[in-house]
Amino acid sequence: MKLEFDKEEIAAVVDRIVEKTMQMDLSWDWPCGVAYYGVSAAYEKTGNEKYLKLLKDRVDELIGLGLPQVWTVNTCAMGHCLITLYQATGEERYWEIVMSKIHYLQTEALRFGNHVLQHTVSANNDFPEQAWADTLFMAAYFLLRVGVITKDEAMIHDALNQWYWHINYLQDEKTGFYYHGYNNITKDHMSGIYWGRANAWAAYTMSRVGQVLPECYLYPEFMDIAGSLNEQLSVLKTVQTENGLWRTVLDDEESYEEISASAGIAAAMLERGNPLHTRYLNKAIKGILANVGEDGKVLNVSGGTAVMRDREGYRGISKRWIQGWGQGLALAFLAGVLRSDEIHKDGAM
Repeated sequence: MKLEFDKEEIAAVVDRIVEKTMQMDLSWDWPCGVAYYGVSAAYEKTGNEKYLKLLKDRVDELIGLGLPQVWTVNTCAMGHCLITLYQATGEERYWEIVMSKIHYLQTEALRFGNHVLQHTVSANNDFPEQAWADTLFMAAYFLLRVGVITKDEAMIHDALNQWYWHINYLQDEKTGFYYHGYNNITKDHMSGIYWGRANAWAAYTMSRVGQVLPECYLYPEFMDIAGSLNEQLSVLKTVQTENGLWRTVLDDEESYEEISASAGIAAAMLERGNPLHTRYLNKAIKGILANVGEDGKVLNVSGGTAVMRDREGYRGISKRWIQGWGQGLALAFLAGVLRSDEIHKDGAM
């Protein structure tokens, strides 16, 4: 890939986004988890110790205030930054919390069908037997990372199984796009919308499997992940806007351009490392930079979104406010751009 960017400009923007993110009053849930995943990525890609200190100080404060009494799929998103903190500091208390989340996912989390994680946002059974693309970031990717670190093959296969079934439940074979959710009770996709951020969750996490999992080609499930991602990215590029972005409803020209989805999709293209995506990435770099305020706020990020009833429901979600997932996904993409020359493609798959 021959990307066009000013390294000093990108580094300065990353710094502003990190500073703004750490000013947010984020507590222990998925907005915080995605935001701090982005800060972790910024630290890992730049080596800037300031980012690690900011992250450590805040997470230590949150731990001191007390952990949630009950884990959910969404609160497991905080596990990502705990992995970074443990690897950077060696402090066992971070790893103990990581493993408590793993224990929850393996023994307590609601599942259905072929051991598929039900998406949970609270201690209540809010969405019985529903699979959401969000789960792939909050739980499957987390399981995979821990499984690789601990060399736990059962955990790795559990994580890959989540992708396998989410692909089967959520990807439209006719278009290659992902639906937001699937209801196993009614056997449908509810409103049947190709939501932008759902496609980002799927694409980004699938793009990371080959980067994280050693000898990924020896796992049959990976062939489905690679094939699904290839089909998805090949169609996602066709709905990129002239501004280098993607819409909150991908195939709806009347819905607004949405930056968390755009950053996640662009990050997936970057991680995949296909040189044919260069021109789309160059447009995305410009489009995403144009949506970062001088204070580091990532602009035009849609609010928290359930599986809405219809297209109008998605169009109507506010994009006025700063959101942790917008900050985090923008950081994941832009920090990745800084080290794009080190990205390796996982073979011809």
